[in-house]
Amino acid sequence: MRGEFPDFRLGSVLATSFTGTLSERHGNPVERIPTPQRLVDWLTVYGLAVDACTTAQLDLARELRESIHAAATAAAVQDPLPATAVHVINDRSAQGRAAAILTPEGERRWRLSSASRVEDALGVIAADAISIIAGERDGKLALCASPTCRAAFFDTSQSRTRKWCDMNTCGNRQKKARFIAKQRKDPGSVE
Repeated sequence: MRGEFPDFRLGSVLATSFTGTLSERHGNPVERIPTPQRLVDWLTVYGLAVDACTTAQLDLARELRESIHAAATAAAVQDPLPATAVHVINDRSAQGRAAAILTPEGERRWRLSSASRVEDALGVIAADAISIIAGERDGKLALCASPTCRAAFFDTSQSRTRKWCDMNTCGNRQKKARFIAKQRKDPGSVE
C-alpha cells in the first residue's frame, strides 16, 4: 500500500524536512502526507511515533507545515515573519507534551506523552522550527534555487552556500536541464 504514495524526502533537520512533505510548491505540488496514516508513517521515521491520527489532526499538521514554511521563507529572505504563521507555530509548540531525553549513546531523542498524541509530535516539530527561525542553531535558512520548488531548507554546509533543498532531486534536475540545454546548443560537445 505504501508504494502508491510518493517517497518521503528525508533530511537531518526536523522542521524543514516536515515542510518538505509538500514539494514542488510552485510547479505540480506533490503531497507526501495525503492520509492520516501517512502522517503517522512520517512521524515514525523521525522518532515521533504516535498511536493514531485523525483527519482533524492531519489538518492541524498541514496547517503547522504551511506556517513553518511561510515563516522560514520570510526568515530566509529577511522579511518580517507572518503573524498568523507565528501564532500557529507558537500554539502547536505550547500544546505539545514532550520531553527531550538523552540516550546512552549521547544523542537527544524525544519522549512523547504516554498517550503519544499527534499534537505532542507537532509540538516537537514546532519547537524545532522556533529554534531554527530564531537563529539558535548553527546554519542558515535558505530557499531552494529550483523555480518549481522554492522549499525552505536549513543549510549547515561549511560555506553556507547550498543552492538546493535536496541534491538528489532538485539539484540533479537542474544539472540535467543545463546539460540538455548545452547539448542542444552545441551537439558536438561532451561534458
